[in-house]
Formats: sequence, C-alpha cells, structure tokens
Amino acid sequence: MESVFGEPPPSSLSGSIDNQSMTRDLKLNTVEMDGKESFARLTHIGSKGEAQMVDVSRKDISKRVAIAHGKVILGQKVFDLVSANQMGKGDVLSVAKLAGICGAKQTSNLIPLCHNINLTHVRVDLALNPQDFSVEIEGEAASDGKTGVEMEALTAVTVTGLTLYDMCKAASKNIQITDIRLEHKTGGKSGDWSREK
Repeated sequence: MESVFGEPPPSSLSGSIDNQSMTRDLKLNTVEMDGKESFARLTHIGSKGEAQMVDVSRKDISKRVAIAHGKVILGQKVFDLVSANQMGKGDVLSVAKLAGICGAKQTSNLIPLCHNINLTHVRVDLALNPQDFSVEIEGEAASDGKTGVEMEALTAVTVTGLTLYDMCKAASKNIQITDIRLEHKTGGKSGDWSREK
C-alpha cells in the first residue's frame, strides 16, 4: 500500500490521527446543564482519543422512550400525486412507514457504536401538510434497557424520509429531507429531556 498511497498504513485502529492532540482538543470545561455544574464529555471517545463503544453493563435497566421529528418537502406536484396515491411505485406513505420501522430495528448495523438493543415498540406516523407541500414524520422508539433509544427514533425518521425520496424521485429531484431532530426522551441516568419550543 505504501507504493500506492505514499506512506505505510497506520499501526493502530486510531489511524493517522495524533492521539495526543486529539485528547488535548477534546478536553472540555465544566458546563452548566439544567442549573447544575457538571463535566461534559464525549462518552464514545476513550482516554487516548480513540473511538470506543460505551460499556453499559453497570447501568440500571429503565423504561426508555425517544421521539424524533423530520420533514420531507415534496413540492406541489409530488405532494398532489402522493395525496392521491398516484405515484408509480405504489403507496408511498405505507412503504415509507414500514421502512422507518425496519430502519429503527437496524440502527446498530448502521451506526457503528450503537448498542444492539431490544426494542419494545417502534411507531412511525406520517402527516401530509398542504401548507408547505410536505410530509411531517414522527418516529418513536421504546425499550426496557440499559441504554437510550434516541438513535433508533432518529433512524426511524431518517429512513422514512429517505424512502419518501426514493418513492418520489422519478417525479422530482427537488425533494428536500429536513429538520430531523430529537424532540423528547425519557429514562436513564440523565432523566427526561424535551426540546424547548
């Protein structure tokens, strides 16, 4: 490989990144969160700056729920076709909903450091919004476990949006997937959280 790329491959999984400078750059000061001063840190970064999967073995099992939102702006032409169920690939909203549910169940296969968790519930709701010719997406994931389900809810919304795009792209390439965000989570050590309106 040296003759192709000009330098030998790295000797560790951390790659060619200078671990000392990465560790120095990742040191965070204390921050105030919810009125309490605490040390903010990135849990997927090891002491030497390397990526790591978080060990959740000592965490307590609790009911965990996360809700995420997103939007796919179709434009009037595509919106009208979807509303009338006239897209060539079939029932766009039903296929997208099923894809989002399947996506949530595959989160740990898509996001390298996510834990493979047992989901107790996944919900994907789609609503047509004629004001901006969009589809509003809400995804919910739930589990009784040791780690949160935020990524599963976000993945459900994202895969739903991507599927909407795929189902409609023959009619328009101008479709936008936007505003994907976590709205609410419950459970775990950090407790409940909701996005401020």
